[in-house]
Amino acid sequence: MSRTVVITGGTKGIGWELVQSYARGGYKVVSGSRGIKNDIPTDIVNQVKQVQINVRNRSDHMKLVNIARDWTGRLDCYINNAGFSEWRSLESINEIFLTELFETNLFGYFWGAQAALTGLEKGGSIINISSLAAKRGSANNSAYSATKFGITGLTQSLCKELGLKGIRVNAVCPVLIETPGLLDALNSDQSPAKNNTKRFLEDFISSQTALGRLPTLNEVAQICLFLSSNDASGITGQSINVDCGVLPN
Repeated sequence: MSRTVVITGGTKGIGWELVQSYARGGYKVVSGSRGIKNDIPTDIVNQVKQVQINVRNRSDHMKLVNIARDWTGRLDCYINNAGFSEWRSLESINEIFLTELFETNLFGYFWGAQAALTGLEKGGSIINISSLAAKRGSANNSAYSATKFGITGLTQSLCKELGLKGIRVNAVCPVLIETPGLLDALNSDQSPAKNNTKRFLEDFISSQTALGRLPTLNEVAQICLFLSSNDASGITGQSINVDCGVLPN
């Protein structure tokens, strides 16, 4: 039976990179997103099954797990990835914004982990795509950062709760990666880019990174592939930076 992974938010950005990398790595991939990607490359089209879901709905996560098990008879890894970012000052935050952000970025991860537990067996793993914002706050980013700090707590707690079942739980914390979602968020008046995204990224690279560049989508995908493999069998409860040396620890 093929190793099988569920990935939420799999049609764009980090999620789409994960779908491609896992499919080319020999996994069967169940990709859950609000939309459907029409241009799946021919070399992986038979490795990918797309399902329209909303990660804010608890039952949709169970749908993904059930589809994975019906398809291949197993579930090896569940990756909580779907989320969004938006910079807002404290006085600009309202209940609608905060509810959407928390239900997507944090509640969705709880529902994903809960559903994954019904399908994972010993040796399985949960990976939470987080952010460097899970380790340090920044101006106008309190709501987003709070959701990501929550993912750190979720990851650490579940590693203790699920460890004796043989299930590992880790998080991956990328710094800024030039995805369409990030670029849209940076174009906000309240973002640190202040309507000059190109200059902001250049300044960030020169002043914050150790390697003089930002990480790539593939670098995020490769650490996830490692964490879900047997080579990482002794690693759990960790939130691993993929940040080109922005925040050494």
